[in-house]
Amino acid sequence: MQPIFEVRNLKRAFGGLAVTNDVSLSMAPGDRVALIGPNGAGKTTFVNLVTGNLRPDSGEVRIGGEAVTGVDAIGRVRRGLVRSFQVTRLFADMTPAEHVALAVLQRSGRAGRLFGNFRGMSDVMAEVQELLAKLGLKELMHRKVSEIAYGQQRLLEIAVALALKPRVLLLDEPAAGVPQSDTGRIEQALADLPDDLAVLMIEHDMDLVFRFAKRVIVLAAGAIIFDGSPSEVTKDPRVREAYLGSYANASHAA
Repeated sequence: MQPIFEVRNLKRAFGGLAVTNDVSLSMAPGDRVALIGPNGAGKTTFVNLVTGNLRPDSGEVRIGGEAVTGVDAIGRVRRGLVRSFQVTRLFADMTPAEHVALAVLQRSGRAGRLFGNFRGMSDVMAEVQELLAKLGLKELMHRKVSEIAYGQQRLLEIAVALALKPRVLLLDEPAAGVPQSDTGRIEQALADLPDDLAVLMIEHDMDLVFRFAKRVIVLAAGAIIFDGSPSEVTKDPRVREAYLGSYANASHAA
């Protein structure tokens, strides 16, 4: 199958220190990949490079076969590469409906339209209601973000990302800061993502990684040290030494 997302020999150094060191990977439509590694491994820098927020020193990023290394972050979103963030970046005084509607309007080239009029746009409202209902947020669609729980805010971020119709979705710790009682809703939302969507998730919660991922990539000191199945990652001696440690020895990860 033709890759939808490719990174080829990506490099970036700061002050002579290689933070992203010759990283290459590819994803096909429908892939579910977890990117893991110790703090300081270069995961955030890697995501900033592939989303266009940082420029690499060398290497290439491709979406759907098109080289986008010189394309800015907005241009990459338009080509189907969408990112969520580790810390919520929602607007406290806006409602879920407004957030999703704005994403729909941006995607369809209508962001210049008077934002307050979106409720009169039947096509926009139909999509807003469908997405929020799918994520269990329809009853909250007209409440301010500041009035809804943090776990619901993380679900809203996923709704906003989906409204942009991504082909590749990068999730940066989607359950970070969410109470344990609400993580099941996040996991269900991840399980319900479109089958043809390629998803790369950065995550520290190894239980979530093993439930979500069909493939695990381990980054250490800016380089990929493992790319394979979840069942194999716990057996790799380099991964044990660099990151997993005692988790790899736990009975449930054997």
